[in-house]
Amino acid sequence: MSVYRVFFCLLFVLGPILQAAKPIDIGSRRELFVDAHLVAELRGARRELHHPTPRNLAIAHDAPWEGAGSGYHSIIQDGDLFRMYYRGSKLGVEKGKLKLGREVYCYAESHDGITFKKPRLGLHEYNGSRDNNIIWTGVGTHNFAPFLDTRPGCPPESRFKALGGLASQGGLFAFHSADGIRWSLFSKKPVVTKGAFDSQNLAFWDAKAGLYRAYFRTFTKGTTTEKIWKPAGYRAIRTATSRNFLTWENYNDLTYADSPDEHLYTNQVAPYYRAPHLLLGFPTRYIERGWSPAMRTLPELKRREQRAAAHLRYGTALTEALVMTSRNGVHFERWNEAFLRPGPQRPNTWLYGHQFMAWRAVETKSALLGASNELSFYASEGAWHGKGNAMRRYTLRLDGFVSVTAGWKGGELLTKPLVFKGSQLHLNFATSAAGSLRVEVQDAKGRPLPGFALADCDVQFGDSVGRAVTWKNNPNLGALVGKPVRLRFALKDANLFALQFKTEK
Repeated sequence: MSVYRVFFCLLFVLGPILQAAKPIDIGSRRELFVDAHLVAELRGARRELHHPTPRNLAIAHDAPWEGAGSGYHSIIQDGDLFRMYYRGSKLGVEKGKLKLGREVYCYAESHDGITFKKPRLGLHEYNGSRDNNIIWTGVGTHNFAPFLDTRPGCPPESRFKALGGLASQGGLFAFHSADGIRWSLFSKKPVVTKGAFDSQNLAFWDAKAGLYRAYFRTFTKGTTTEKIWKPAGYRAIRTATSRNFLTWENYNDLTYADSPDEHLYTNQVAPYYRAPHLLLGFPTRYIERGWSPAMRTLPELKRREQRAAAHLRYGTALTEALVMTSRNGVHFERWNEAFLRPGPQRPNTWLYGHQFMAWRAVETKSALLGASNELSFYASEGAWHGKGNAMRRYTLRLDGFVSVTAGWKGGELLTKPLVFKGSQLHLNFATSAAGSLRVEVQDAKGRPLPGFALADCDVQFGDSVGRAVTWKNNPNLGALVGKPVRLRFALKDANLFALQFKTEK
């Protein structure tokens, strides 16, 4: 074997080891535990998925131009204004046949993110009247998905952009708008043509990567043991990138760290605004379960049987939301446990079309006076029957997707070697009244640094989205900036959601 061949073999074997030993440069970024990027070892602790809390109905789709098929919602926080975009359409089953109505794209807004109102815009006609909140009726109406373009130098007339379209229309078309209400085609021809597109298809500016990313529906072949319904392949997600929003390249199907083949109906991928280097997605999991005794105990059996008369899956398919995250836009760590379950059995739940999450979470005030702000999510409730469906608001603590959690007996988290910028370590954490959290700063070899050992750390307890850790009443870590360190967390009846190094003014 030649010297070069030996060299490359050693490089192949040792490369991952050498790379793993290189400290992770987190700078002053906020790091969450929604993925295992920083985790080296857990002792008596675990990463735990948390679930949003149901709140109020944020909007009901009961206008004549809306209906029980309203869907594919997008949320934009534009300064103090919360903008909601969604397809209005009727949907139902009559005498064993699927009934579909005219599709239009609609707009609603809110000043608190809690309840939304529908302005009368007077832009598009519906049944002889312009007294409505319709913003688009042309190509792409089925799945129009707007976003606020944050690219530096973006022209004011293109401050808002969107993708929308179906394979039968040629693919995804690009749109732009100055005000988010009056829209026009950016290009007369579709800009993405390689895909299936019969879902909500998204795009956004990724500031970290310096390019636009798109995520859209495709089908991929997979192994399946389903005996009820076998489609040509699995509903899956494909991505592409662009420098100008018109020419797209680098097409890739998403891959996952440890997840089974299953149908993902939507994707809802976007940078997490508090940690934009992390791409978070909330795909809808679709599963066909067929008739069983359990299925017959779910809400509104007669309506379920009515839908199944048109097609079995209309009556017995179920949907719920997952959470996944990526740092490169292609490979995701997907939690296989549901993030947003169907929840308590009640009317308009546990059906195909339930818990489709709107694209993007936003920050809203807590209902608890004096408490920290929280994340609001919006998910569909009801479909197929009646005057229309609705969107329910759900809340979660800031960064609260996943925590490193230890019980009463205690546990520890040891991070991989990292380097940082900042003079203080801030934590998003929660404990019980008797619980605790302490932090030890070690060198890269795992030796406690003088003055920053576990015994030196002032015991932390409480519930805060951003508290500075102190060691013998000293929070200053400035002397360690740029040096490889490990963090050892000792937790007792506690949850650790995120960490960030900051320089306090």
